[in-house]
Amino acid sequence: MSLNTPALVEYTDAVKRYDPVLGIEVHVELGTRTKMFCAAEVSFGAEPNSQTTPVSLGLPGALPVVNGKAVEYAIRIGLALNCQIAETCRFARKNYFYPDVPKNFQTSQYDEPIAYEGWVDVELEDGTVFRVEIERAHMEEDAGKNTHVGGATGRIHGAEYSLVDYNRAGIPLVEIVTKPIEGAGDRAPEVARAYVQTLRDIFRALDVSEARMERGNVRADVNVSLRPTPQDKLGTRTETKNVNSFRSVERSVRFEISRQAAVLDAGLPVIQETRHFHEESGTTSSGRVKSDAEDYRYFPEPDLVPVAPSREWVEQIRAALPELPAARRRRLQGDWGYADAEMRDVVNAGAVDLVEATVAAGATPAAARKWWMGELARHAKQAEVNLDEVAITPAQIAQLQSLVDSGRINDKLARQVLEGVLAGEGDPEAVVAARGLEVMSDDGALLEAVDAALAAQPDVVEKVRGGNLGPVGAIIGAVMKATKGQADAKRVRELVLERIGG
Repeated sequence: MSLNTPALVEYTDAVKRYDPVLGIEVHVELGTRTKMFCAAEVSFGAEPNSQTTPVSLGLPGALPVVNGKAVEYAIRIGLALNCQIAETCRFARKNYFYPDVPKNFQTSQYDEPIAYEGWVDVELEDGTVFRVEIERAHMEEDAGKNTHVGGATGRIHGAEYSLVDYNRAGIPLVEIVTKPIEGAGDRAPEVARAYVQTLRDIFRALDVSEARMERGNVRADVNVSLRPTPQDKLGTRTETKNVNSFRSVERSVRFEISRQAAVLDAGLPVIQETRHFHEESGTTSSGRVKSDAEDYRYFPEPDLVPVAPSREWVEQIRAALPELPAARRRRLQGDWGYADAEMRDVVNAGAVDLVEATVAAGATPAAARKWWMGELARHAKQAEVNLDEVAITPAQIAQLQSLVDSGRINDKLARQVLEGVLAGEGDPEAVVAARGLEVMSDDGALLEAVDAALAAQPDVVEKVRGGNLGPVGAIIGAVMKATKGQADAKRVRELVLERIGG
């Protein structure tokens, strides 16, 4: 256990006096049909312990067989991260006891990963590009899942009993390990968040995983250490385990920097340990003293032959790689004609797919951006949901804009139509019909409203007749109010001037 932590140092003070260094290990569950070393099927939400075989349960005499699709997915990830792909690599046994590891070891890769020496460029919110060096990407199997019942925290301490579900045991994983991330300075939390988000986007583009962090498809172990200056040797690191949201990655780094600065200021040593992140408070707490590699007594897995992907196969996989997120964003920005700042806003809001689908459904890029980054972004913020969780589709937005473009509704009415769609009243067409929101096209009804407004403001009429067109807006406003915004303001102006001129 770690020593008691002194009062936290303000983050801005901490990064002025210490140089933070990060190391991030991202685990991604591969979206294969079966597990890494057996034929047990993989699906989310199945009954506990219903997706197991003797191999995934670690029963004596059960022999593993490597999942070829998982190897292909691992190579895809390695290539997308600009890694070298090993001509031959092997699995190893990582020995440790825990109830969710029925074999008492995890089959992983140690000194011979399938991919190594790569890099990925990460774009921060202001457009700054930060390169993160990749040390390795290796294949392994997931552990089962422990559920600790009773107690206040859901952790083993204080629990009355624990349950183990082995459905997850043996699911294929790829773990991507960075080299020390140096030079981020006070932007270290932002870099960590952007890096994990960049990997999540790459996984989805490659179609190797659903990459849903809320389901644990992507999990990050975040290492943080401090040193006095960039010229000093690396400090002692802590590892915050299984952080499963972008916001939590950022907050965990920020907290650890402030906490470690307080420890060092007090003249105490930082303990090399694992830590748990607490979402409700944004803090971390001590887990266990961190093991080094030798503590796991790695040795080659005797039941599996080395994996030796042919160069021809690797090049076939490389040639079939899809467009990656960064290249796609550059292409879409050119197609849409967005300025750099406009595209960054769309990217930061997570709206790229939404805008693309809206344009594909018939809206202009400008209109698609207007709706998603305007009214809908405000609605999402008020409802405290992500933009892609708002109850409206890109096709409905395109239909709404089409109604505006055709003159059937104006911008003011369009916002009322949008409210109706968000309230579950149907597509824009149905809302317009049900609420009677279509722009008035009957000049007879419009003339009645115009004449009433003119009669109510004779002084304004005289000013307009005298050549001062400024006050005509007051007449138009009165007509728009009388027609509940359903008049075409341009047509109202024409009728007002005709009447006054007559």
